[in-house]
Amino acid sequence: MFARNSLRFAAPCAPILVVALLVGCQMMIDPSKVQKATPFDQQIQSNAQQMMQQGQETFRYDTFGDEAFWGDTLKLHQAIAGEALGGVGPGVSPTAALEAGLKVDAGVLPQELVAKIKAGDVDLNDPATTLALLQLNAVVGVKGIFDNAEKLQSVGITCALCHSTVDDSFAPGIGNRLDGWANRDLNVGAIISLAPDLSIFTELLGVDEATVKQVLASWGPGKFDAELILDGKAFRPDGGPAATLLPPAFGLAGVNQHTWTGGWGNVTYWNAFVSNLEMNGQGTFNDPRLDNAEQYPVAAKAGLGHKTSDPDLITAKLSALHFYQLAIPAPTPPESTFDAAAAKRGEEIFKGKAKCAGCHVPPIYTEPGLNTHTADEIGIDDFQSSRSPSQTYRTAPLRGLWSHQTGGFYHDGRFATLLDVIDHYDDHFQLKLSDEEKADLVQFLLSLGGEPQ
Repeated sequence: MFARNSLRFAAPCAPILVVALLVGCQMMIDPSKVQKATPFDQQIQSNAQQMMQQGQETFRYDTFGDEAFWGDTLKLHQAIAGEALGGVGPGVSPTAALEAGLKVDAGVLPQELVAKIKAGDVDLNDPATTLALLQLNAVVGVKGIFDNAEKLQSVGITCALCHSTVDDSFAPGIGNRLDGWANRDLNVGAIISLAPDLSIFTELLGVDEATVKQVLASWGPGKFDAELILDGKAFRPDGGPAATLLPPAFGLAGVNQHTWTGGWGNVTYWNAFVSNLEMNGQGTFNDPRLDNAEQYPVAAKAGLGHKTSDPDLITAKLSALHFYQLAIPAPTPPESTFDAAAAKRGEEIFKGKAKCAGCHVPPIYTEPGLNTHTADEIGIDDFQSSRSPSQTYRTAPLRGLWSHQTGGFYHDGRFATLLDVIDHYDDHFQLKLSDEEKADLVQFLLSLGGEPQ
């Protein structure tokens, strides 16, 4: 009886014992040490590293040959150097450059120079100091071209000019690079206005130089009008400037429609558009939509939708540039920038009563798929959206909002604060949020950053 009963109990226990042994083995073995990378896995990893390095180099330092425009055509380098150094006018000192929103990369400054600056032994009101910084490649987004005698011959710009800033760790406007951050201090219009020769704009737009300068002056810090050379609309119907805020170039992975308005395309398209038509680099660009003379009279007349340069200094670099940009995460906000308890309450409001998550879907905080809406849907005018091919506005991703509050919110900064944005939607959608709920919602928005989880 005893042996028989033992067999009866042993049979069902056997598979349990086997499972236990297998589970124990799995706990003891590190899977990463068992599964070896295949040759193609290694090729992928090598390619990713190479693309990152090339993309960062392109983003920070590549002019795509646009010095032929900024230097040879506009002669901007002459205004930077000033008459005393072979140029024209008073020149641009470091102080003036910083006031215009240009940034200096402290990471490339020699220690000897750093010590002299701290000791007050460097004249920051002398254009010669600006030229010295250009020779060091220290002015973020600006590249000087010098001859053998160290005379400034030309100047070009890079992606980093508008889409990088610094952390001010050394001094205001001087510090470590922050790639992907929108430079909301940069006065693009004022910088272009310094150019001795603006005839290319007067001819393209069919206006005199005074009008061109009036338009450029209307932009102000942190704004740029990419569509001006397409449709010639310099001002809104209400008289306000047509320029839009410089957007950040971080947190773009998984996000469709990378510009303020819909229909232009993703970041790959926009990189080609900007490098060819806005930076005026030497490359290849095709968009037959710009042949539409009714919507884009300036572009259609100038043939901007069909560009071919020889040599092409842009196209081969677009892939790595795209790769690097998608790798830039939205910055994580310091704990001091928001109230954690209020942010937690605000998250519930965001997902619930305020209905924000219906369009700003966590964790990417924009809409998967076609993330665009008409002006009527979001309760604003259609001036800017009508300038885009789809005549819609993009659902902006919200991660990293805390880092680009300067200049306001929405495409043109019409809302000065996040609370103003919430008030707008509260009114438009009749949400009936309390003041406390609105305040908590602001704190939640300020808490968003980092990569989607």
